[in-house]
Amino acid sequence: MDINPHTHFLYLRNFTYFSFFSEVHHSDHVATTVVETLAITAVFLVSVAANVGAAAMVMWERRLLTNKTILTLNLFVADLLFVSMIPLIVAVRWTVSWMLGYTACHIVLYVICVSGCVTVTTLATISVERVQAILRLRTVPTLNRRMVTATLFFIWAFSALASIPLSLFFTVMEVDFPEQERVHICTLKWSDTTAEIVWNVAFTVLCFLLPGFIIVASNSKILQIAKRCRLRLRPRDSQSPVGDALEYHVSRQDMKLFRTLLFLVFSFLIMWSPIFTINFLILARNFLGHLDVSSTMFFWVLTFTLANSALNPILYSVCQFKNSWRRFCCGSAVAPLRKGPRGSGRTQGKHP
Repeated sequence: MDINPHTHFLYLRNFTYFSFFSEVHHSDHVATTVVETLAITAVFLVSVAANVGAAAMVMWERRLLTNKTILTLNLFVADLLFVSMIPLIVAVRWTVSWMLGYTACHIVLYVICVSGCVTVTTLATISVERVQAILRLRTVPTLNRRMVTATLFFIWAFSALASIPLSLFFTVMEVDFPEQERVHICTLKWSDTTAEIVWNVAFTVLCFLLPGFIIVASNSKILQIAKRCRLRLRPRDSQSPVGDALEYHVSRQDMKLFRTLLFLVFSFLIMWSPIFTINFLILARNFLGHLDVSSTMFFWVLTFTLANSALNPILYSVCQFKNSWRRFCCGSAVAPLRKGPRGSGRTQGKHP
């Protein structure tokens, strides 16, 4: 069987193996790789700075550890783990042939998938935790160490187990190309095509669609509770100002978190959808011989997905710590005017 020298798939025993990070045929290898390196390095640097900065801001502003604070820090840890694979990806783009050994081949996409699964599962957990906190009328943040430890263990264990086929079936293969020397590639080699299809569908449902549904359902509940709280804040409830103030404070904070989660989930869905799509295209290539997916396309889709790790802490910081960033950038925060006692017609603040 003739092999097209410009194909990005490797035909062995009538089966197609995608080369993933190794772009075997480049018309201008150096120039293209320089652009790729600059782009993904920028993502790496911004992501590390943003996640470390956001984690520091959370620890500074939320001195009292709470359930949602620890879960938020878990988001930043997952993002840092996600981008930690970038140096390996850059190395392969330059060397073309896989020279990093079997261990690195087993862990690259495994770590990427685990991190993504941890991110979306943590977002879903934060949403559920907020609903429970509101329903239990927690006006003072609490920390249930045993529950948080169990939750974090479940998130990471579930993500690690759900992604384990990528660690098992990624391997280094030696291949020959027409008019080119023998190269090594890190590729996915399933023992059974049916198992590959089942895992792709199951992983998408369990680590993408199901957490997304939980997030939508939980935040819809938060929105309903917030609307009820606003109704109870009308003048007829003025006999219990302390209770109303606390209820208003809780609903306001959760609405703020609701908007933050909405932005984070929206960005996750947009930036992770392409990587799921291209994985199904790679799978479909085994059955549709004319479907072309290049490793360059895979690289740019993955880079776009990696950029979500930089966007997440930026969105969170902007939504949650707006005044803190003003203080950091301008040296002082603009304090909002607070209404004084009812009927006084005056505001509280500093007087000259």
